Amino acid sequence: MIQQFFILCSGADRDVLDTCSRGEKNKYAGIGATVFFTAILAAIAASYALYTIFDNAYRAILFGILWGFVIFNLDRFIVSTLKKRDNWWKEFGMAIPRLILAVIIAIVISKPLELKIFEKEIDRVMLSQKNDYTVQNQGEILAAYTPEINKLDAEITGLKTEIATKETEVNNLYEIYIAEAEGTAGTELLGKGPVYQEKRDKHDAALEELTALKAANADKIAFAEAEKTRLRDEFNTAVSTSQPIINNFDGLMARIDAMKELPWLPSLFIFLLFLAIETAPIFSKLISPMGEYDIKLADHEATIKAWSAQKAAQRKTLTETDHILNDRIYTDIANEEELYNYKKKMAKEIMKRQQDAFYRRQTKILG
Repeated sequence: MIQQFFILCSGADRDVLDTCSRGEKNKYAGIGATVFFTAILAAIAASYALYTIFDNAYRAILFGILWGFVIFNLDRFIVSTLKKRDNWWKEFGMAIPRLILAVIIAIVISKPLELKIFEKEIDRVMLSQKNDYTVQNQGEILAAYTPEINKLDAEITGLKTEIATKETEVNNLYEIYIAEAEGTAGTELLGKGPVYQEKRDKHDAALEELTALKAANADKIAFAEAEKTRLRDEFNTAVSTSQPIINNFDGLMARIDAMKELPWLPSLFIFLLFLAIETAPIFSKLISPMGEYDIKLADHEATIKAWSAQKAAQRKTLTETDHILNDRIYTDIANEEELYNYKKKMAKEIMKRQQDAFYRRQTKILG
């Protein structure tokens, strides 16, 4: 039962193979088993690859099984259409397109399984990439806010500098009128005279200006600080909004790119393994001599071809003979006087009826 199933998978003609030896049956059962298990691996690989895309196990398994059937049908077609003949180079030329297709199938099957086998290593590479993307993303967002923040910082620094400058001026005026009162500078007269009062009034006016400047600049500084806080909040919001995109950057293409960072030799061996599995039935047919099944199948096809050619020749002969007979028959009939007179009579009758019909129609039109 199992052997019959694998023979069915090989695409061999069971009617011909049933007349062959047990060794031939085992040979094609082995080829069918290779085709079947390749399809199983393809279904598993596709299920994993689609799970990374859809993140839904049921949907991934459904499409994985469908993909397995597609690979099974392709492999079965490749193997069944490769027939043994006496010319090895001709067989190899016929096998080249099938080998190219087998290589493509091997790549498609092996890549998702490589992703699963090296999953932990790929996760480590992707974590490093995500960290780099996070730093780069924050830097790009910060670059958008930095000019405006720097402008606010410069404005705050300018306002504070203006206050400090005014404070220095007030302090100098204070020292001047104190020195005038003490007689250590200015007129050098001890006491609070007119000059002292003048310098004191100048200091008091500057002090009032300083008080007003501090109040005005404090409001401006508070507004600038509030703007900086708003910009920082916008920056944090932009970072927190874009971070989930980076965290979810683990799709199929991202994993394939991450796998390129790993050593290439293990990946190559896995690909070669699946390539060997995929091309094994083709090469086994190419390198093996013509077996009993191949000889009988070729004989069966040659018999059908000869029978078909014979039927075509018979149809051609019958058609040519029929044409010759028809020519002779109609030639003999054309020379018979009786047929001539009868056809002449009928022609006259038809012409009379046509004339009568024309006359009736013209009379009806003229009223």
